[in-house]
Amino acid sequence: MIDTDDGFAGHLATRAGAEAAGLFARFNGDPITFADLHHRSDALAGWLRRSGISKGDRIALMIRNSPTALALLFAIAKAGAVWVPVNVQARGDNLAYILSHAAPVRLIADHDLLPVIEHSGAQLKADSIWTLGAPDAVRAVEPLLATDARFDEPSPGADDPFAIMYTSGTTGKPKGVMVSHRMLRLSGESIALVSGAGTGDVFHMWEPLFHIGGAQMIVLPLIRPVHLAMVDRFSASAFWSQVRDHGVSHIHFLGGILQLLLKQPVSDLDRGHGARLAFGGGCPPDIWQAFEERFGVEIRECYGMTEASSVTTFNTHGLVGSVGRPVPWLDVKILDDNGDRCATGQRGEIVVRAKAPGALTTGYYNNPDATAKTLRDGALHTGDIGSFDAAGNMYFHGRNSDNVRVRGENVTAWEVEHVAARHPLVEDCAMIGVSAEIGEQDIKLFVKPKMGSVVDPGALSDWLGTRLAPYQNPRFIAVIEEFERTPSLRIMKHMLSAETAGVWEKPRR
Repeated sequence: MIDTDDGFAGHLATRAGAEAAGLFARFNGDPITFADLHHRSDALAGWLRRSGISKGDRIALMIRNSPTALALLFAIAKAGAVWVPVNVQARGDNLAYILSHAAPVRLIADHDLLPVIEHSGAQLKADSIWTLGAPDAVRAVEPLLATDARFDEPSPGADDPFAIMYTSGTTGKPKGVMVSHRMLRLSGESIALVSGAGTGDVFHMWEPLFHIGGAQMIVLPLIRPVHLAMVDRFSASAFWSQVRDHGVSHIHFLGGILQLLLKQPVSDLDRGHGARLAFGGGCPPDIWQAFEERFGVEIRECYGMTEASSVTTFNTHGLVGSVGRPVPWLDVKILDDNGDRCATGQRGEIVVRAKAPGALTTGYYNNPDATAKTLRDGALHTGDIGSFDAAGNMYFHGRNSDNVRVRGENVTAWEVEHVAARHPLVEDCAMIGVSAEIGEQDIKLFVKPKMGSVVDPGALSDWLGTRLAPYQNPRFIAVIEEFERTPSLRIMKHMLSAETAGVWEKPRR
């Protein structure tokens, strides 16, 4: 078992002392050394303390990836404050809810997002808001980086809180997962484990830091001899050229990233990029081999949640469709509705227990009801559906919340979506349940056509009818231009309308 009692924050000073010129990351090609990051984060940690920030105070960051964003994360960690990451795409009521619920004592935001914050209606004191991107502003962060002051306070304890990470809110109001220093360290250790990170490896980092997929990556260069190749944002069209130009060996995927890359035009870069391994979560079995064959990389699939230090199971043995076996610090069981262990091959809820102290969240910030529902008898009840094969490999079958009960039959979104996504004119799709006149629910399918294509709902329904059971075939089909997405590019299903008036409806037979 890995010793994580030292958390992660103190490792930056250790690496800066041992190899000051060592490379932590490159941002758009520009180097960030351990010494640079250590000194900048010391300057910002000192400012936080001098300006009245105490241990445990919440600091919200609504900022895009940048070298200063990295320094702020380590400054918050060093000062023992609690980071509240905010999606830079958040707007309106959702943004106001997070800022109201977390009640940060300070918000640091990209300067161009100030109107968005103001228009959201969030009640914040003007003097509590600091900005990046406008160095001449009254409360600009950039001038604070100039000091050479050292921050000499001891590192926070491993189980002290580091972040309140709000879930993507795909099925309702976001919940603030309380993440400790140890949990983020374990997240980084799990990435090292699944990726087989070795000397000189380079990890392409397109993920926003405000998502666990990005946040966990800041640990990796501290614990393995690797560095990050950071870019501003994900770009499907520029992805492989970035990988080639930055000498990347490892790429990370979430949500629909692999599908988006497969939809790009065939190019010489398909096999000329230099990367050898892709790891992450959300690779459908029918995409797996197609991606490996086209791009020449090995897929390593994971399953996990922020609540369980990000990665719960991982697959390094190439069994297509499986999310693998548990990480050493977690125990995973599949339980039925009575709480009994499921038989081999039987589907049930994925329930996770910690084998090492501190590997699971202590709960959701200021939300005792959600905490009590999810954490029961020391176990994390994920709400996800899984099964084990005879060899102990786990398979993920979707979320309970993505279940729709149609005429007495349970239908998971995955069962419908992975079929509809194979239609030659469909770029992406999402299924929700809607109220039914007879029975529990009907299925409504949202479809985004491929560029330049037109999807006829009736023809699509006929096509699905030959590939799905009658109760799985959507009653309603809505063709849309675009989906609203989370930072990991997952579709925000709670934003999809359950209205059926004026929507194409399958004729009754």
